[in-house]
Amino acid sequence: MKKQLLIGLFALSFFACNREKHAAEKITLMKYPDTKKDSTKDNYFGTTIADPYRWLENDTSAETAAWVKAQNKVTQNYLSQIPYRDDIKKRLTELWNYPKESAPFKVGEYYFFNKNDGLQNQSIWFIKKGLDGKEEVFLDPNKLTADGTAAVSLLGFSHDKKYMAYSVAQAGSDWSNIYVMDIAGKTKLADELKWTKFSGAAWRGNGFYYSKFDEPVKGTDLSAANKFQKVYYHKLGEPQSNDQLIFEDKSNPNLYFGADVTEDERFLVVYASAGTSGNALFYQDLNEENGKLAPLVTGFENNHSIVDNIGDKLLLNTDLDAPNKQIVLVDPKNIDPKNWQKVIPESKLALEGIGTGGGFLWASYLKDASTNIVQFDLNGKKIGEVELPAIGTVDAFGGYKDDKEFFYSFSNFTTPGTIYRYDIARAESTLYKKSELKFNTDNYETKQVFYPSKDGTKVPMFIVHKKGIKLDGNNPVYLYAYGGFQISLTPGFSLSRMLFLEKGGIYVQPSLRGGSEYGEAWHKAGMLSQKQNVFDDFIAAAEYLVKEKYTNPSKIAISGGSNGGLLVGACMTQRPDLFKVALPAVGVLDMLRYHKFTVGWGWAVEYGSSDKKEDFDYLIKYSPLHNIKSGVNYPATLITTADHDDRVVPAHSFKFAATLQEKYKGDNPILIRIETKAGHGAGKPTAKLIEEASDVWSFVFQNLGMSW
Repeated sequence: MKKQLLIGLFALSFFACNREKHAAEKITLMKYPDTKKDSTKDNYFGTTIADPYRWLENDTSAETAAWVKAQNKVTQNYLSQIPYRDDIKKRLTELWNYPKESAPFKVGEYYFFNKNDGLQNQSIWFIKKGLDGKEEVFLDPNKLTADGTAAVSLLGFSHDKKYMAYSVAQAGSDWSNIYVMDIAGKTKLADELKWTKFSGAAWRGNGFYYSKFDEPVKGTDLSAANKFQKVYYHKLGEPQSNDQLIFEDKSNPNLYFGADVTEDERFLVVYASAGTSGNALFYQDLNEENGKLAPLVTGFENNHSIVDNIGDKLLLNTDLDAPNKQIVLVDPKNIDPKNWQKVIPESKLALEGIGTGGGFLWASYLKDASTNIVQFDLNGKKIGEVELPAIGTVDAFGGYKDDKEFFYSFSNFTTPGTIYRYDIARAESTLYKKSELKFNTDNYETKQVFYPSKDGTKVPMFIVHKKGIKLDGNNPVYLYAYGGFQISLTPGFSLSRMLFLEKGGIYVQPSLRGGSEYGEAWHKAGMLSQKQNVFDDFIAAAEYLVKEKYTNPSKIAISGGSNGGLLVGACMTQRPDLFKVALPAVGVLDMLRYHKFTVGWGWAVEYGSSDKKEDFDYLIKYSPLHNIKSGVNYPATLITTADHDDRVVPAHSFKFAATLQEKYKGDNPILIRIETKAGHGAGKPTAKLIEEASDVWSFVFQNLGMSW
């Protein structure tokens, strides 16, 4: 208590000695770069659509590079005039600079976990023998590049616990190489597998199954469509050229394939998907000599995943005839769904995931967008619910069959990642490690409200702010959402967001349709021809905040990334009067051509495709790029993207920025910030995270008229 009092007094004296800084009254905006237009046009079922900035899709041309350089110059000139930009960066650096650690997990006699001392670009993987053993560096991504732009992901451990496969992605790209480490020796083996993307490592014996695409034509690796993914088996010590082809479909180039192996190594399972939702399953009993892969579940209309096997049968997590999902036991020799045996029936709550470990099943449900863990035995008998520290989010429960305990990380909007140890026999959680964040979150509160969307649907929304805030209709608001691809937004902690909250801002997070907060029905209500529901939900959230006097349109900033960037782009073009600031990040903004790049074809199950007239007819109505109009007062806009984003290629953002700058003639700035040696977001080094957050918050503070 004494230490906290001293820190508080120091903070008061520090800010007392610094004169309050206000948003700049006037910023001189440089002339936007001249962006050439050409006569490119496309005919969609009798409708001619101009695409004058098509040339910006060429990400490797000198012309595009010059345009990027010129746009960044305008953006940085604007940001440099904001009086408190340096203060924001300094404060963010202070907030970031504390030790962070992941929950440990046990593999054989070792525990794995990662740590970051505060400002390291990438967290370091550590290993120790036993919980009380000596911590040793296992894998340090920071040593792979000088600038910390190499990101490491652990993919899978061999069943004998001797080896671990991991991937390395460079500069934010989805492309990765797979390598192998000897665990006991902490040494890297000679194995190297190239041109993998969205792959795991499913171990069997002295090797593992993985997924890869063919090597792209040189110079097109960040933009060309990725086709014909395949599953291979790699044997340790062999060159990749010797890897055995396990599964492919020569008749259909637009399929994702992934592999898994049950814990006892009896079954190989191959997932086949035409997009980001819905999949077929194939299985092979590896105990059978000369066994072959055979269908387990056909068609792409529903979502299925293998939990594990019980002897010669397979536990299946499925939403077939169960929109909130259920767990069934399937006999591979009798796969007709009418013969499936229900183990955990569908609940009123959406089943987010299911894990095994300690001889039990651990079901993670969503209860109004917060985690709820329920323990079952292998026959589906409910043992009890796991008592969590508060309403919030925990990572998945699960581990090996012989585990006696788990470690999990808990967080919510005002609680940074806190690690708990769960004793299975006692059904008891105990604190293992508390966050060392130097920020008092006790002064903030979270509430959840339910507001009506345009069609009357009740949508849940979290609102976070300082205690005692006045509802005078004049508070700055940061409204963030996603709304798609079955992705649920649950309570989570953000260092960057705390800076906005401590300056009197309100953070708001609605659970829009398109996610799976309420199961597959909630998802389907926000996809394909129903996508407008997502935008209506978001617009209604802002209208609710105005009505309830939290804020007013001149104080609302809207934000979202990827599919959330589409959300922001659509809403700012549909209701520009409702928002003051728009922050579309790495957004899908050209809905007529998104499927022509990298793995964009896989999103057609979510969005539809302009190759089909019935889909074109609704896509053109909300595609952000195609709904920018002349003479409209659009919000102050800061578009963010990166040169190595090969998930949502930066051409989306380039064309959107060029069109906005061309057509909008008002006083609000229309800027684009293009990061170098970065991608869609995953694995971005700490230094770049702080720099980007500093620029974004500076833009928000300036255009919402906030003081520092």
